[in-house]
Amino acid sequence: MQKVRHNSKLDQLISSLDNGLRSSFLRPTSQRTSPRLGLADPIANQPETQKRSAALMRVNHVGEVCAQALYKGQALTSRSDAVRAKMQEAAEEEIDHLNWCFTRIEELNGHTSYLNPLWFLGSFTLGISAGLAGDKWSLGFLAETERQVVEHLNSHLKRLPEDDLASRAIVAQMAIDEAKHADMAVESGGAELPSIAKGLMKLSAKIMTTLSERV
Repeated sequence: MQKVRHNSKLDQLISSLDNGLRSSFLRPTSQRTSPRLGLADPIANQPETQKRSAALMRVNHVGEVCAQALYKGQALTSRSDAVRAKMQEAAEEEIDHLNWCFTRIEELNGHTSYLNPLWFLGSFTLGISAGLAGDKWSLGFLAETERQVVEHLNSHLKRLPEDDLASRAIVAQMAIDEAKHADMAVESGGAELPSIAKGLMKLSAKIMTTLSERV
């Protein structure tokens, strides 16, 4: 009888870093159809409007790169198989968002952030640290992250041009999915983070979004 080979922590680490490189530079395959499919694109011949939308979608793409990193880091250090499975499931769903954002940025003649590898490594380290703190704190960190992401996406819906129907449809669906991930984390036993931790998370996110909107 052939033995089943279980990946070591080192194997998982290498796989996660490989995933980071792919998330940073390549368009992954989406399991779901993009919400923008079939929608008209009135800004297709409006370079300045496209530039504004591309900058915002670049920030959203960075958020998805970071989400991949966080989930991978948390799954790597989780003490529970059930929690690890939830992290992996959420990461798979986020791949759709990566695809949608990447594709939309191309349509807008923009580019993804040149700092993506840096964002991935930073978030991966945070994910590992959250996992080491214990599953209830790891899940709590995930829940708070997703709440802040939903807030950020809703702010983008206010900033995106009204006639950029495609980008708005993508962002709206992403907000729905992220809210579900937050609920999942809470229902799985996530602890409420201290106010100072939430504040530091918001500050870090502000730095990241400001830089990635420009670079």
